[in-house]
Amino acid sequence: MAAYKEAWLPEVEDLRQVPASDLNRLLEEEARLWDAEYSWDFRPSADLVRRFVQLQSLTGYALRQGHELIGYGYQVFEDRKGLIGDFYVRPGPNSTAESMLLLGAIVQNLMRTPGVRRIESQLLLARVPPQLSIPFDRYALRHDRRFMMVGGEAIRRLGEQPISFRAKLVPWSDRYQEDTAHLISAAYRGHVDSEINDQYRSIPGARRFLTNIVKYPGCGRFSPAASVVAVDDGSGRVCGVCLASLVSGNSGHVTQLCTLPGVRGSRLGYELLRRCLLEIINQGCTMVSLTVTCSNIEAIRLYESIGFRQHSTFPALVWEDF
Repeated sequence: MAAYKEAWLPEVEDLRQVPASDLNRLLEEEARLWDAEYSWDFRPSADLVRRFVQLQSLTGYALRQGHELIGYGYQVFEDRKGLIGDFYVRPGPNSTAESMLLLGAIVQNLMRTPGVRRIESQLLLARVPPQLSIPFDRYALRHDRRFMMVGGEAIRRLGEQPISFRAKLVPWSDRYQEDTAHLISAAYRGHVDSEINDQYRSIPGARRFLTNIVKYPGCGRFSPAASVVAVDDGSGRVCGVCLASLVSGNSGHVTQLCTLPGVRGSRLGYELLRRCLLEIINQGCTMVSLTVTCSNIEAIRLYESIGFRQHSTFPALVWEDF
């Protein structure tokens, strides 16, 4: 009976053995879903996946049902950590079980990789119900996150709020990158998001985080004009930042908003975000998105007060101490 019940499960294949031509249809499907669900142009990322698969240099797994691929995921490495990069399974009646099959193969491979001590993932396209047992759950930590969106009309109605201390708000420049790395490390000390992304726990990690946002297309095309830095007039220290990218012709995404703990409650976060959102709209976008951890109630209140509304939830999963 068990064999009969599991007969429909697809075969798991090493992604390095998959012809790039077999992946084309799946990547096109995924790009359409990103556009329909999130107003996000996934094509630059799909092109990178296609290129590395052609070179047989992308480590991961694919799911094959008959002669057709129905899912894939890949992994990358950073020091002693494995990151699950893109992860997509074609929607369907069995997609939850298929997703767990694919996720289990990737996680097991990472756990067996010498030197890997931690695995991180944020699976925006995976629908993983909270009650579902995930692979290797005895080593896992789950934090659900919200994908939130706001339209241009709500943004244009936002009024300026005075900041309760003297600070200069200026557009992003690369000369602020090192100070921003120090800011991020200080802002996320003991924060729930540092459990999800351990780059927030150190200055070198924050440097890598910023490089990924500014230089690479995974979170869209970085917009220096829409990214805002707050500099304390007295000390000259960077005390807040709001970073943004353009993810399609009509949509922007806030990739980072944080302030030093000592200036919270000063309305600096609101004003950084307001100016960032206005510039995104001025660049021709009609909506803006961001992600936030569900337990970060204070941040959610700020976003909702500005007009952001929840679009979907997705899991951030971490495996450690295996």
